[in-house]
Parts: sequence; structure tokens; C-alpha cells
Amino acid sequence: MNASLTSLQNKANKLIDYLNQFEHYSVAVSGGIDSMLLAFIANKFSTAKVTVAHAFSPAVPEAALQRVKEHATDYNWDLQILNAREFDDPNYINNPVNRCYFCKSNLYTRISEQTKGIVFSGTNLDDLADYRPGLEAAKEQNVQHPYVEAEIDKATIYALAKHYNLKQLQSLPAQPCLASRVETGMKINAKDLDFINQVEEHTRQVFPELKNVRCRITRLGTFLEIDSVPETPEFQSLSTQLDQMCAQTGRIFSGVRTYQKGSAFINGMSHE
Repeated sequence: MNASLTSLQNKANKLIDYLNQFEHYSVAVSGGIDSMLLAFIANKFSTAKVTVAHAFSPAVPEAALQRVKEHATDYNWDLQILNAREFDDPNYINNPVNRCYFCKSNLYTRISEQTKGIVFSGTNLDDLADYRPGLEAAKEQNVQHPYVEAEIDKATIYALAKHYNLKQLQSLPAQPCLASRVETGMKINAKDLDFINQVEEHTRQVFPELKNVRCRITRLGTFLEIDSVPETPEFQSLSTQLDQMCAQTGRIFSGVRTYQKGSAFINGMSHE
């Protein structure tokens, strides 16, 4: 076993040792690679009784729900799908700079009410350097972060997904909730989030090679953000299609620009 593989296995063992301290726990799974991998490792290697909790709402793409269901079936997870009810919270709807705090507060409250034992998140070491109000909600509700305890970062998560041959997960890009695409201070509503999802899904169908795709709803109109903006006829056709999609829903398509994490919605601090 080479040094890098040994190091990776040591990280996995440290994570499993941490998980095995508990008899019952739930893993909050969004459908992204971090929480999905944690659920996989917990169910496959942990000695505990594990519940996988997924909250489905307008802020979660349909594809994420289907991914969670498929993995739950394939790997025999005890899956609970619940409504976090964040759309009942005016603090969330008003979309302040710390919207994520209210989202996670509602999420962790519902999970704690409907599952047994402590709640785990997919937060990793890299997340601690970001602006993430949801971490404050986690702290208040005693939600624990096994990746942090095991000193695992995003690169290690991708490496572990590859190590366990989880092909769908190892190619999965970052997928923050759809509400993160709406400019701070603009109210969150289900129709906007559905439109955002439609635009992003359509873009990925046309250009499946794109890693980062974000539809941003801003006070200046609707933007598409991607890794780079190619000058090709196919891309010009996509721009025309997106302009038409916006017009059909009474929106203004303001063009395509290079992807920026968080889109500087909150003075340069990441919203994702």
C-alpha cells in the first residue's frame, strides 16, 4: 500500500472510529457529495443504528432527492424524507445575509424531532474557513461534524468517493441549495427556485462538461454563471434559449458571466 493510500485509509479509519462512539445517530443528507459519502461510510462501516434524513423543499433540486432515494435503495439505508418547513419561517423568506442560519435551524429541529440520537452534518474542514451561518445553528443544536473531527477536507472526500468506487459521487460538483442563487435581501419564493433549477438543468443538458453552473436572480436581472464563457455558435444558441425562458416568465436575462463562488452577494463573503 503506497503512502497516499495509507494516509487515505488512516483518515477513513479515524472517521469510522469517531462514528463508532455512538449507538444511534442521524446523518443530514442534502444530496451533495459530502453528506452522501458520510451516509455511505456510516451505513457500511459504523456499528451504530444510522438514520439518513433528507429534507425536500423548493430549495432542493429534484435530482438531489432522486439521488438520495437511489442510494438509499442501493445501499439499504434507513431513509427518512421530511419537510424542514423553512418556507414557514419569515426570517428565511426575507433572505437576510444569514438566511442559511434560519434554514439550518429549521432543518436540524425537524431532524431531531423525527429521528433518534445525535445529528451529524457533512461539514468538512474547508467549510470552517467560509462564511457559513448554518454552522452557528448547528452549534446551538449540538449537531456534530464527523469530517471535522477526523480532519477531512474536500479533497479527501473526493478521494474517498473514488476509493470506494462511488462513481456518481466522485464526479458530483458542489451543489449548494437553490436559495443561494437569489441576491441577498430579495425574498425567496418557490417559483424563482423552480425557474433557477430549470435553467441550470437545461444548461447542463446542453453543456454536460461544465463543472459549475449557477443561475443567479439579482436586482439587475437573471444571470447565468459558468466556469468560462465560450464564443461558439452552440453557446450563442443557449443564450438565446435562456433569454426566451426568461421572457416567458416575465424576467430579464442579463447575460452570461464567469462563475464566482457566492456571486459576491454578501460583500465578497461566500454564500455557498
